[in-house]
Amino acid sequence: MAANGQVAVTNKGLLEKYLRLEQPKDKVMAEYIWIDGTGEGIRSKCRTLDSEPKDVSEYPIWNFDGSSTYQAEGSNSDMYLHPCAIFRDPFRGGNNKLVLCEVYKYNKKPAETNRRKTCNEIMEKAKDAKPWFGIEQEYTLLDYDGHPFGWPKNGFPGPQGPYYCGVGANKVYGRDIVEAHYRACLYAGVTISGCNAEVMPAQWEFQVGPCEGITMGDHLWIARYLLHRVSEEFGIVVTLDPKPMEGDWNGAGAHCNYSTKEMREPGGIKAIEEAIEKLSKKHALHIKAYDPREGKDNERRLTGHHETSSIHDFSAGVANRGASIRIPRQVAEDGFGYLEDRRPSSNCDPYSVTEVIVRTTILGE
Repeated sequence: MAANGQVAVTNKGLLEKYLRLEQPKDKVMAEYIWIDGTGEGIRSKCRTLDSEPKDVSEYPIWNFDGSSTYQAEGSNSDMYLHPCAIFRDPFRGGNNKLVLCEVYKYNKKPAETNRRKTCNEIMEKAKDAKPWFGIEQEYTLLDYDGHPFGWPKNGFPGPQGPYYCGVGANKVYGRDIVEAHYRACLYAGVTISGCNAEVMPAQWEFQVGPCEGITMGDHLWIARYLLHRVSEEFGIVVTLDPKPMEGDWNGAGAHCNYSTKEMREPGGIKAIEEAIEKLSKKHALHIKAYDPREGKDNERRLTGHHETSSIHDFSAGVANRGASIRIPRQVAEDGFGYLEDRRPSSNCDPYSVTEVIVRTTILGE
């Protein structure tokens, strides 16, 4: 907000003439991206490289002020950015890159919210099982005042029913952002597989996957970064809050579709059922790992209503969207495929989610 209470905006058209300026061929703009101390906030800053690195290992380690990102004390604030995955930059184009990083402390140990390190170690142990993931990321669009985008300022839209996968100006709000984000993901190299309007108006979903192992977390975090950046240009705020509106409105989740090589082969339903049995015995552990506040956010969402299971009970069923684990009907008919874990919250860390699933179902930890 500007000092006079008005929303501060810039003329995006003026930016275009600068983006059209020729960029020197020996210069690359590398946007370093990392997860801050909240476990869900995304930060980034840019540096110029004198050439385009051929591999992620050639990108330089960088640093930042951790005292300004909830990750360090001011008296010892240097934190280190270790590049781990590279994507094309859809905002700057050309050879410019998005550089996803792991965060390390002054003592070379991973930051508390660096979940990628242990996730990568677990995926390496389980690589022979070829674990695949697909995450359905739900989110809500808000105006600057925190009110859902397109909702009446002094009231509510009509009850849920016409909005899911809706078409029409009176049913969906913010499709421009969704389309721009989808194209930005494809350009960047994110394995985005679809999108749709969700049950609550101003709520949308995109899907990332199938991704094997650690790439699930990498691609979803970059997709989230792109969503926030695209929405920034439209003057809209994105929230991943699992229950952005109290009352008779759906919450937001990040349903995780999961399979191993054995599950995907004929007769794989037996491996799916065995995995569900293992998951049933570790329900509390998974709930703790499925949102940044160790279940407290999901308490508002997993109520047993609005297409959710109860946070307190484990359940599974074919085509049951009110269960903890859903077996798609087609999977039950084919006898192989994947399962859907419907418990992760919309603001989950995908590294934590995929790690604990592999620990439980493959490594038996």
